[in-house]
Amino acid sequence: MLLSPFDSPAERGGRIPGAGGQPAYELRLREPAPVPVLVAVPHAGRHYPESLVARMRHPVEAPLRLEDRLVDLVAAALARETGAALIVAQAPRAMIDLNRAPDDMDWSMVADARRHDSASSGNQAGRRARGGLGLVPRRLPGLGELWKSRLSQSELDARIEHVHRPYHRALGETLETLRDRWGGALLIDLHSMPPLGPKSGADPAPDFVVGDRFGASCGARLSALAIDHFAAAGHRAAHNRPYAGGYVLDRHAAPARGIHALQVELCRTAYLDRVLRVPGPGLAGMVGVLAGLVRRLADEVAGTQRFAEAAE
Repeated sequence: MLLSPFDSPAERGGRIPGAGGQPAYELRLREPAPVPVLVAVPHAGRHYPESLVARMRHPVEAPLRLEDRLVDLVAAALARETGAALIVAQAPRAMIDLNRAPDDMDWSMVADARRHDSASSGNQAGRRARGGLGLVPRRLPGLGELWKSRLSQSELDARIEHVHRPYHRALGETLETLRDRWGGALLIDLHSMPPLGPKSGADPAPDFVVGDRFGASCGARLSALAIDHFAAAGHRAAHNRPYAGGYVLDRHAAPARGIHALQVELCRTAYLDRVLRVPGPGLAGMVGVLAGLVRRLADEVAGTQRFAEAAE
């Protein structure tokens, strides 16, 4: 694990099937929590069991394409600087996608699947799975099929039971802890994205995309503050296009109860090297920009909730 030491011990939970007891996630929460913010990183896990790699058709290219490459390093530095709580998945997205619902699955990938109807129901989950990026990713553009063989129902059940459920249970409990202390809480679900286009010209591509499920996962003022913050820091930010957030926000956001959630996508060119494989010179600057965001939104969440409570 590449996180530097915090002033609080890490909680490790779940386990990665086939990885010799390697935990599925790592959580750090300072007590008492200095800000009502949890940063979550579901797609940067890099612990690949040998049995998983052996089944990959593209064991070098596919992991790099699926991972939010090294964005956990940004998140770790961000948490150290701001005091935000931090949960980082250790299981790779290739094994199970923590931003997908447990039924968001292409069931033809499972050799002895119990009958499921979601993939043919026409809902959003079914469309994602049919597109190749369901609960277990199936295919990628330019690479095609990712696996040499189908997995078994018992293998899928183990991934859900030991990775997906523990991660989301810990995430949800941490948000409740922050809400109990502060009266409100904010989840920043941190991802990274490939460049969406050239960064210069008449319509430069954004460095950030702020997703709020089209207003369903947080108060509108929080999204507006986030976009304004990035603009003030000299960065272009898009809102919900092309990434509005996914299962993490759907499951954990509850604005009526004071639990808000944003998905923040960071362009990989902003913190990685030119070939998007190792940390680049922009990493420290991106941490600084995001730290300012955490502080600004933390003040808003705590202040808004105190105002709401005083009015009751």
